[in-house]
Amino acid sequence: MSSVNPLDFYDVRGQLSEDEQMVQDTVARFTDEKVLPVIRECFEEHRFPAELVPEIAALGLLGSSLEGYGCAALNGVSYGLICQELERGDSGIRSFVSVQSSLVMWPIHAYGSEEQKQRWLPALAAGEAIGCFGLTEPHGGSDPGNMKTHAKRDGDDWVINGAKMWITNGSIADVAVVWATTDEGLRGFLVEKGTPGFEAPEIHRKFSLRASVTSSLFFDNVRVPQDNMLPGVLGLKGPLNCLTQARYGITWGAIGAAQACLRESVDYANDRELFNRPVSHTQTVQRRLADMARRITTAQLLSLQLGRLKDAGAMKPAQVSLAKWNNVRMALDVARDARDILGGAGISAEYCPIRHMLNLESVITYEGTETIHELVVGRELTGVNAF
Repeated sequence: MSSVNPLDFYDVRGQLSEDEQMVQDTVARFTDEKVLPVIRECFEEHRFPAELVPEIAALGLLGSSLEGYGCAALNGVSYGLICQELERGDSGIRSFVSVQSSLVMWPIHAYGSEEQKQRWLPALAAGEAIGCFGLTEPHGGSDPGNMKTHAKRDGDDWVINGAKMWITNGSIADVAVVWATTDEGLRGFLVEKGTPGFEAPEIHRKFSLRASVTSSLFFDNVRVPQDNMLPGVLGLKGPLNCLTQARYGITWGAIGAAQACLRESVDYANDRELFNRPVSHTQTVQRRLADMARRITTAQLLSLQLGRLKDAGAMKPAQVSLAKWNNVRMALDVARDARDILGGAGISAEYCPIRHMLNLESVITYEGTETIHELVVGRELTGVNAF
């Protein structure tokens, strides 16, 4: 029998520090013991397992890369491993942690006032408050520069009007980081749950990310005080920098989904017999499994190097785009092929590939579609913006 780990063919784990391995082991155990036993039912019932949030917070997984304010101050590779192990369970769980950490806590930490940090970051880190990120709009998610939501000054307040779409955590959020155009340029605002004129209805009838809360946000003359504006950034670079942080985590998360699909494919192929032999004994299936391992291994090495660049302060947005494009495409292809290897059983929720496949249809679209990331890399290579 081979001594190679089929889910870590190049022993990427051997390149991790002792602390990074401990983070991976802790989150892997949480996924095995707490996520996997409930996630199929949650997906079928279109329910986010909110009961897991306190334990996610207790493990220090919310805002894990931030310093102070009750955050764990882990490095970038550790945050990537958190995303990988959580998405091995389900993209919806990783999405919750990504949004809370990279799209809510990170901009408050990077751009917020000290008062905003003190008010929100400890509560968000402890899971006592939940946040969402309002950027995407109904008419065009890939062009945030064409934003319609606007905020106008009115004395010491701002009045916000507009709408956001496909917002993870929206209807359960205590605070929304909302981006709106102003006479000064693009600004970020903290809009609290219950503010008059602010509504966040949940989006139902999804066939993807069913174990995640997805909502619309509507703003009808929503009045927020000047103190709720993020003072540390002006312009599109604010939300784009947030997305770079979240996309980095996605590059790792997709690996976890693909690993889950490969594991189930190998086990099923060893157990199922056709024409008097296990299907894993055929050249066709072995080649397909080998191709999955090749793709996963390439993605692992890509994300590990990206994480090392991030921790060295040298990570570039275009490098994140290449990894998000490659790794999510890899995971979606692996999930689809795993579904096929399982034959008729592949469409059953008893097995994970169909669930991961459906989830990844969203992951490949949100936070930059595949085409957008291709164009980001193309612009880096040619110096020409072809958007």
